[in-house]
Amino acid sequence: MHSPAPDLNQLTDALIAFRDERDWRQFHSLKNLMISLNLEVSELLELTQWKDDAEVESAVSEPEFRQRFEEECADIFLYLLLIAERAGIDLTRAAARKIEHNAAKYPVEKSRGNARKYTEL
Repeated sequence: MHSPAPDLNQLTDALIAFRDERDWRQFHSLKNLMISLNLEVSELLELTQWKDDAEVESAVSEPEFRQRFEEECADIFLYLLLIAERAGIDLTRAAARKIEHNAAKYPVEKSRGNARKYTEL
């Protein structure tokens, strides 16, 4: 049986403990963390190279691809947690505010079913 997934604060605490045990904070400036985040996003994007949309969608169910996909997503998430911790950002609050902001920018009656930017609605 699997143990329950940690919440965001527990995960961040575990990540910070992992980092601090290795004395890596000295390398984790905001700039370096943002660069690392982008490098990990590029590795995720690389998994889609030369594939069309349908191939990418179906690849997620293939065990080898899925493992690599999950690992890259986790790397991205962990770097984002480190960035938020370094900058003192509460990601859950920031995300909730952003959803509210986007709801105002993209009202359902104007944006449903199209991909236009809010400035074009």
